[in-house]
Amino acid sequence: MIDKTSYSIQSAISKIADGNTVMIGGFGTAGQPAELIDALIEHGAKDLTIVNNNAGNGDLGLAALLKAGRVKKIICSFPRQADSYEFDKLYHAKKIELELVPQGNLACRIQAAGSGLGAIFTPTGYGTMLAEGKETREIAGRNYVLEYPIYADFALIKAYKGDRWGNLIYRKTARNFGPIMAAAAKCTIAQVKEVVSLGELDPENIITPGIFVQHVVRI
Repeated sequence: MIDKTSYSIQSAISKIADGNTVMIGGFGTAGQPAELIDALIEHGAKDLTIVNNNAGNGDLGLAALLKAGRVKKIICSFPRQADSYEFDKLYHAKKIELELVPQGNLACRIQAAGSGLGAIFTPTGYGTMLAEGKETREIAGRNYVLEYPIYADFALIKAYKGDRWGNLIYRKTARNFGPIMAAAAKCTIAQVKEVVSLGELDPENIITPGIFVQHVVRI
């Protein structure tokens, strides 16, 4: 019987190792799997590469992971905002590496990994510092930059409901990067508000099918 539900957050994230690349869902705090991040901090894995839309807010969630000194590199679109002071401290102290990726490119590169694509051409970034050292090409009279997929060892995401097969539905904007991160990671851990019986989720509403999810944790 397939049952991907985990009754312990720590057991779900126990295989995250030093040096792993971890995608963390969320647009700011919307859809951020805060409890999974707290468990990751307690777990103790370090030298992580984190893929996220931004670089943490205030003192909680991703910001707390940064403050704990567990992140070697962050790949994101919005590293600086009014409450990103934990990232600011680390970056100015040269204690963290930043790969800045425009938001559309970030989504497309993650999606490319989940779709099995070798690379993508995008016009975003052409002619700027973000394109330095990268292959460019003119296609149908427009200039493009070659960008490679972003893969991850683990994805930590937040969904609304899931079942024991790992099928997931989301709530409004909390969905954001969750579905594409689930497809791009070797192992996806999803925290949900409710685990329902098989067949209770309307198949037309399932956004992430269970094939992309390895662990479902009810929070």
